[in-house]
Amino acid sequence: MSAIIEYASNAPEPLSYPRLAKHLLLPSNTPDYLRLILTSKVYEILKETPLILATNLSSKLGNQIWLKREDLQEVFSFKIRGAYNFMASLSDEERWKGVVTCSAGNHAQGVALSGARLGIPCTIVMPQGTPSIKVRNVARLGAKVILHGVDFDEAKMECARLAAAHGLTFVPPYDDPLVIAGQGTVGMEILKQLADSDQLDSIFAAVGGGGLVAGICEYVKRIGSPNTLVRGVETIDGDAMDRSIEKGTRVTLREVGPFSDGTAVKIVGEEPFRICQNLLDGIVKVDNDEICAAIKDIFEGNRVHDIFESGANLTFSAQETRSITEPAGALALAGLKRYIAENDLVGAQKKFVVVVSGANMNFDRLRFVAERAELGEGREALLSVEIPEKPGSFIALHSVIHPRAVTEFIYRYNISGDRAHVLMSFKLESNSRESEVRDVLKALEQADMQGFDISDDEFAKSHVRYMIGGLAQVSNERVFRFEFPERPGALRKFLLGLQLDWNISLFHYRNHGADLGKVLAGIQVPPSDSQAFEEFLTKLDFAYVEETNNPVYKRFLCG
Repeated sequence: MSAIIEYASNAPEPLSYPRLAKHLLLPSNTPDYLRLILTSKVYEILKETPLILATNLSSKLGNQIWLKREDLQEVFSFKIRGAYNFMASLSDEERWKGVVTCSAGNHAQGVALSGARLGIPCTIVMPQGTPSIKVRNVARLGAKVILHGVDFDEAKMECARLAAAHGLTFVPPYDDPLVIAGQGTVGMEILKQLADSDQLDSIFAAVGGGGLVAGICEYVKRIGSPNTLVRGVETIDGDAMDRSIEKGTRVTLREVGPFSDGTAVKIVGEEPFRICQNLLDGIVKVDNDEICAAIKDIFEGNRVHDIFESGANLTFSAQETRSITEPAGALALAGLKRYIAENDLVGAQKKFVVVVSGANMNFDRLRFVAERAELGEGREALLSVEIPEKPGSFIALHSVIHPRAVTEFIYRYNISGDRAHVLMSFKLESNSRESEVRDVLKALEQADMQGFDISDDEFAKSHVRYMIGGLAQVSNERVFRFEFPERPGALRKFLLGLQLDWNISLFHYRNHGADLGKVLAGIQVPPSDSQAFEEFLTKLDFAYVEETNNPVYKRFLCG
């Protein structure tokens, strides 16, 4: 999106580690992460999470795919590891004064539970508009919740003010050696639990601030096989680590796509960046549809085998997963699937581990996940089809698609012409989406119809499929797709910025989860107002894409 830009951070000063004793530092004056991970305090509060083999998914992709089930933690996320390890290392005076952190998600719950077990008072600052389920979960664990600010940045400033005013210790979500070491115990468990770990090809883990993947890198690169790679996975609209590594210095994203809210970080941590720059073997980027498909894969889970320790032996028990992960929780699996497809590794019989990092899913996101999963898996196609406006055309169109299952069919009579436009989706029968869709488009052409594959058109998927009802001729109409942050006043900020003579000619809003609203707006802007309108867009500071020239808009909404 046009508003997602980056800028390089200032050159960092040499890092220091005031909380670490000298014996915990290497000769290079950097943390000895192997020692920190091996002596981590996380097992005072948690047990090892299971590593399971997803047999049906492995069979489908022709590789062994193991899932490290961090979604089975008491707070449904790996974040408890780093939070507890940090807080368990505090001095008696720091514990007495208490801790504070800023989070609207998994880190907040990790800090709250750690505080409850360690007897440390916890204050959690959350932005106003944080979903009530998250507020209740944190408060239930005994933490004091303060709702402040319209976004995370304002909440973070209040967190810093409280820490300074009351002498509270800030618990960082990822940018601290003790936090990174706590997360690194995930890598330690993987190598211990996996038989023949020397044959492990790659471990895939989600990247937000970078603490999890950095901790895994530090352990696996010291203890694991030199042939075992560690790969991070980011969203295409939240790729701060990938851009930072490419540029050689940390960069800050102006906007981050919030669907994968557990990894929606504008700038990665200094220490995770230092580690990943040296040890991470690569980053895979995925889109929201691919994440939705991965959530479905984990839910269906199919037959899997849990690994449990019994003395010196490992035992297995078959069960279904049936877990619904949050978007960030399935991010690593989405990355693995893309990596396998891009590198032609289907049937390669390699061994991969995916960290399922969390399962704090907001219920209102399930609709979006269900709608997009088939597209993300490449098992569904979305087409725009031009057909003759005459009796018999529908059956002729259906005959081309038959026997494929039609999943959506939208049509409105076109009174002004002899050609009609249909938007439809259907299930694919083969594993080759590209060739099958190409064959369908060719068959449509032979039947005097013209089809267009719009499966990757976000404008069509998010808005047009819900709006078809007739064409309109509107002078000076410009059409924009905005992403509105779901917080108080976001829509009003947009409306108040419009000049009185800029008429809204089209509007479609649909909530796609607790943190993101997608808006399609048609606005009549005379050419003489172009400069003023561009200034409005800049001041608005919402991510947007102009769709005025989108062919789908021309066919279905513009007369």
